[in-house]
Amino acid sequence: MFVCSCFGVTDRQIEDHAAAGACTPRQIASVSKAGTDCGSCVRTIQGLLGRGACPRRELMERGEEALSGTAPSEVTLSEAA
Repeated sequence: MFVCSCFGVTDRQIEDHAAAGACTPRQIASVSKAGTDCGSCVRTIQGLLGRGACPRRELMERGEEALSGTAPSEVTLSEAA
């Protein structure tokens, strides 16, 4: 089924891009142009993406957790002196 008739993008292509890590309509647009012309397909893209697991989002969350603590490579001014 065509999701974006402006650029001929199908639901299968959206699913493939999502499996490759494109987790938001903006990320889908960057890899396929879907949603960048008339915009009528953006809600359909959002529906296809749903709120399921997103490999990129999970990596970002793990990265944020790692950044929120003090990294072992950080040196404070008192340690450097």
